[in-house]
Amino acid sequence: MALYTKDEILNGQLLLVDKPLHWTSFQAVNAIKWDIRKKFDLKKIKIGHAGTLDPLASGLLLICVGKFTKKINEFQGLPKEYKGIITLGSTTPSYDLETEIDKTFSTNHITKEKVLDTLSEFTGVITQKPPIFSALKKDGKRLYEYARKGEQIEIKSRNVEVFEFEIIGFQLPNIEFRILCSKGTYIRSIAHDFGKALNSGAHLSALRRTKIGDYNVNIAMTPKAIKEKL
Repeated sequence: MALYTKDEILNGQLLLVDKPLHWTSFQAVNAIKWDIRKKFDLKKIKIGHAGTLDPLASGLLLICVGKFTKKINEFQGLPKEYKGIITLGSTTPSYDLETEIDKTFSTNHITKEKVLDTLSEFTGVITQKPPIFSALKKDGKRLYEYARKGEQIEIKSRNVEVFEFEIIGFQLPNIEFRILCSKGTYIRSIAHDFGKALNSGAHLSALRRTKIGDYNVNIAMTPKAIKEKL
């Protein structure tokens, strides 16, 4: 039995998508849009996502279809939960594995107790700078466009809120974590700043978005699975 009919799609749907690793959020939206148009012979359909996930992150992406696109801003404002790995002792220009390691640091002085003590510095309202390798715009251009040309630009700091931050695995140089945070929080920036706070360096080596508000990735489907349910 079909999960989504043509009328249901046109009336509006919230699709819980498990975005595959290495896909952009735009690719996920485009794939589903194409499948819907082809399946139901539609010339056009409104569709959009409620919060970008980086290509090197997997997990929950809320995709709004039809009349539900009016709710995108509402969904974007929901708290988000992530699980991932921070790797200590080295940094990258993008703060994750999109770019090569550029600097290495000692981790001999780092203990589990020191890591746990540092968590408090990253809980509550914190100030962070978005990574230069990000899709934010400055003067009409994406920040990553400046970064790829090697251009130096000033990025303004901004306040975000971290509601919960816990270590769920510790095996140096890797720290496995869970974080619950507000809209606009860059986990890559937290990883980078966390390394600095430990008098070392760090980058984000894995990330998965597990929740947005009360929506859980456990009941999300891959774009391929959604195609089969149309």
